[in-house]
Amino acid sequence: MKAINKSNIFNITLIVLALIIVFFLSAPIIKIFIGVGSEKLLETIKDGEAIDSIILTMKVSAWAMVFVLFTGLPLAYVIARYDFYGKSLVESLIDIPVMIPHTAAGIALLTTFGDTQIGEFFKFFGIEFIGTEYGIMIAMMFLSAPFLINSAKDGFRKVDVKLEKTARTLGASPINVFFRITIPNAKKDIINGSLMMWSRGLGEFGAIVILVYHPMTTPVLIFDRFNSYGLSYSAPLAAVIIGFSMFVFLVVRFITNRL
Repeated sequence: MKAINKSNIFNITLIVLALIIVFFLSAPIIKIFIGVGSEKLLETIKDGEAIDSIILTMKVSAWAMVFVLFTGLPLAYVIARYDFYGKSLVESLIDIPVMIPHTAAGIALLTTFGDTQIGEFFKFFGIEFIGTEYGIMIAMMFLSAPFLINSAKDGFRKVDVKLEKTARTLGASPINVFFRITIPNAKKDIINGSLMMWSRGLGEFGAIVILVYHPMTTPVLIFDRFNSYGLSYSAPLAAVIIGFSMFVFLVVRFITNRL
């Protein structure tokens, strides 16, 4: 009887604690939709500036994700499969952007890709980072890439090395093994990491506002409207981007779970 009571108390404690965090995570999202109301939401959806900012934000975040898929997956695979001098340093460098303040990240990016030799090098190829979509992309990529790289790294580590070696002994080339054995077996972690990176990019503000105030991404536009007109004018836009993000997130999750 005492064991049962202790078990019940433990379970109730878990449920109560879980409900507390669920409340703090869900209440702001529910409240913003209730507080804004359907009329203001419809007005915002018809607002060309708001929709343009949402499209820009989603598009550039997706391009940042694609760039890291091409460059970050090889890095994740190397870390997962090989031991080399400086490996811990490389893993630390990947994680640093997650830990530093985003405004500090924006300053670091500005001092690197602004009016510098590196910035001039990219200008030679027609790429400028200050006040352009390239700047938005590099800010999103710098701060959200660790989500994709670390998730892919964990996925690669789950793939049995014996599968890769067996394929090699049967005559498959390293590139065929990578694309036909390794990636398919790690695809869920790669997709989840890509989704987390894309979602994180959507919400980036601190680094972007330093590099690129115009064209405005949705977080910058929300900030601009809040500063200029207050909560009543910025809240509807916040609700719309939350709604868009949730819809896309749920669709991708649904597709991922069916794979």
